[in-house]
Amino acid sequence: MANGILGQAALAGGGTGEVIYTVPALTFSVVSINVTNRNNTGTRNIRIALADADTPGNEDYIEYDAELQANGTLERSGIVIGSSTRVIVYANSTDVTAIVYGIETATS
Repeated sequence: MANGILGQAALAGGGTGEVIYTVPALTFSVVSINVTNRNNTGTRNIRIALADADTPGNEDYIEYDAELQANGTLERSGIVIGSSTRVIVYANSTDVTAIVYGIETATS
């Protein structure tokens, strides 16, 4: 089972969310999600979803259009997610990094 950084991406911005991490089958994970605005002058809006599919439904969002100030960071920690759950992050522009880190534990 993996631990440490489980997924990371420099987001493309606009369009749809990007799957940053998917929990392996027969596993649960305890994760932290860190999203950082690398732009030093402009704000960015971000969304974070925990979903069973690559496209989240309205009920899957834990953050929706949260505003990240220039050089700002948003972190959600202690999130327990089950087998095959995806962490999906969206940014309305470039210059945003998303990192998922934590531990994976086998369920069987």
